[in-house]
Amino acid sequence: MQLVVQNLAKLYDHKRGLAPTSFEVNKGELIAIVGHNGAGKSTLLKMLASWIVPDDGTVMVDGIDLKNRKAVVGKVGFIPEDPNLFDFFSVEYNLKLFARLSRTPMARVEEILEEFKLLAFRCSRVQTLSKGMKQRVNIGRALLADPALLILDEPTSGLDFEMTREIYRLLTSMHAAGKTIIFTSHRPEEIKSLATRIMVLHKSKLIFDGAPDEYFQSEIHDELYSL
Repeated sequence: MQLVVQNLAKLYDHKRGLAPTSFEVNKGELIAIVGHNGAGKSTLLKMLASWIVPDDGTVMVDGIDLKNRKAVVGKVGFIPEDPNLFDFFSVEYNLKLFARLSRTPMARVEEILEEFKLLAFRCSRVQTLSKGMKQRVNIGRALLADPALLILDEPTSGLDFEMTREIYRLLTSMHAAGKTIIFTSHRPEEIKSLATRIMVLHKSKLIFDGAPDEYFQSEIHDELYSL
């Protein structure tokens, strides 16, 4: 198993952010995590990405405990809903800065600029870019160390149709290249077109984990979108 989650839990001021949750992920899966706002989706993703510390439970990536931060650097790439970039710096400087932090060779920055069609924007300040272009830079940043596991929180939120389609293309391409991808989404069409597996969180609890066909034919799907 590439990812093993056991009894992962989080409390916020005595309010449950995520109930004890366990699941396993095989290499090459493309998993959509769905649920209403406040269901615990972002909390789960941030714990998997080591952005927040769980109150209980363990996460193992390729057999390494996520608490061992040095050992797992480069194994997990996280793209938050709001781009994790420095607005006043250029695209190129942002990528070089994160490359240094992850001890990634600078030659990788050039590869990302070319792969994500950012060469024409390398000197542009991030604050001048559209949200869709910022998201492209953000995904490129997360891929600098070439992580095998990619985690995205609402990757198409607020994007127009063309940029949403571009993000779909990027995710499909990365999945075809062997990446394991976990993402959150509120869009049924997005879930249906991308995911190979669906997990549903409701009131901080994992209530469904199965195939897309099974999910879309279930009462859980009907109830989720009727509320």
